Amino acid sequence: MKNIGSYPKVRLRRNRKTDWTRRLIRESNLSPDDLIWPIFIKEGRNIKEPIKSMPGVFRYSLDQIERLVERAITNRIPMIALFPNTDNSKKNEKGSEALNKNNLVCKALRLIKKNYKNIGLMCDVALDPYTSHGHDGIVKNNYVDNDKTIKILIKQSILQAEMGCDVIAPSDMMDGRIGEIRKALDKNGHELVQILSYAVKYASNFYGPFREAVGSKKLLKGDKKNYQMDFKNSKEALREVALDIKEGADFVMVKPGMPYLDIIKLIRDNFKIPVFAYQVSGEYSLIKNGITNRILNEDAIIESLTSFKRAGASAIVTYFADQIANKLR
Repeated sequence: MKNIGSYPKVRLRRNRKTDWTRRLIRESNLSPDDLIWPIFIKEGRNIKEPIKSMPGVFRYSLDQIERLVERAITNRIPMIALFPNTDNSKKNEKGSEALNKNNLVCKALRLIKKNYKNIGLMCDVALDPYTSHGHDGIVKNNYVDNDKTIKILIKQSILQAEMGCDVIAPSDMMDGRIGEIRKALDKNGHELVQILSYAVKYASNFYGPFREAVGSKKLLKGDKKNYQMDFKNSKEALREVALDIKEGADFVMVKPGMPYLDIIKLIRDNFKIPVFAYQVSGEYSLIKNGITNRILNEDAIIESLTSFKRAGASAIVTYFADQIANKLR
C-alpha cells in the first residue's frame, strides 16, 4: 500500500466520529439475505425439544415446521437447512433410512413444498444421521469406502430432489461425489437443482453439539480424519474447491467458520464462485454461553457474522439466523 499521508494532516478518526459517517463508509454489511437457518427435526407431535449443548436451539416435530417456515419468510431468511434426528431403531451400518421416501427429511420437504414456494430448502447429503456407527459413509475395515458410499449418496440426492429439495448439500467429503451427483441429477430431470458442496470441511473439534443434535455423537466410532481435512492445511482447500467446481458445484462451503476466515478469503481471492460459511454448533455454543454468563454481550453475534462477510462469504449457515434476522431487517 502506498503512503497516503501522515498525521496531523491525516486523521482517520475524523471518519469515525459520528454514526452517520461510519455507516456511509462501511465496507461490510450484514442482512437477512445473508443467512441460512439450520433446523433439527424429529418424529412425534407437538415436540419442541431443547438440545442441551446448544442453548436456545431445539429439535422440532414436523407439525411445528410450518410455523418456523413462516417465521423465516417473515424475517426474509432466504433458505432453511433440514437436519434429521433419526431414531436409533432405524439406523444400520449402511444408513438405509437415508433412502426411505418416508424418512424425516422427505416428509418435511413434501410438507413445506406443498404450502410454501418462496423459500429455499437445503438438504444435507451424508449418511451420519442414519448409520449405526456415526460415520458419513460405508465403513469397511475401519475405513470409509469412497466409491461404495458415492453410490448411496447419488440415490439420496435424487430422492431429495424428487421430494422438492432446492439445494443438495453433500457434506460427506468423498472424492468425486460432486461430479457423480451432478450427472445423476441431470440424467433424472433435475438440471436446475443446485449443489452446495461442503468442499472444505475440516476434521474439527467444534462439531460436538451438532452430533448430539442429530444423535450420532454416542454412536461415532473413531474419528473422521481419513476423509475430512486436516485443520493444519490451507493449500489443500484450493485443490478441493478447484475439483468441485470442475465437477459442477454451484456454491462451495467452508466448515467450520470463524477459525477458518483465512480459508474463506483464500477461496474468494482465487475462485469466482459463491463461498458459503458454516458457523458450526461449537462456535454457536461458545458465543451463546458467553452471552448467557455475561462474558459477552449480544453484539458479539453480529460481530461474529460480519467477520464472515468481511472475509468474503456470500452466505452464512448459522443457528443465530432466527434470533437476529428480525433485528437486521
